[in-house]
Amino acid sequence: MAQMQIQLSEAQLRALKSLAAAQNKSTAELVHQAVDVLLRSTGSVERVFSKTEKEEQKRRAIAVAGRFSSSVSDLATGHDHYLAQAFS
Repeated sequence: MAQMQIQLSEAQLRALKSLAAAQNKSTAELVHQAVDVLLRSTGSVERVFSKTEKEEQKRRAIAVAGRFSSSVSDLATGHDHYLAQAFS
């Protein structure tokens, strides 16, 4: 990961530190998130997930696996057909 130095106004720094404490995150993590939002909103780059975010996504996916059932026997092979039906 590359490093850079930025300058914030006193008010920005106080607000950033307060938000970080409230969300139990580091100020660096909030800056990373803000940069991601800016880059995505301008179409400059697609979302890049941090290792922590990837682990959380994996944990959530595993947690829901097998929790739902369907009476459709060919859902795995016919999912495109069923999805198209649902949106038509």
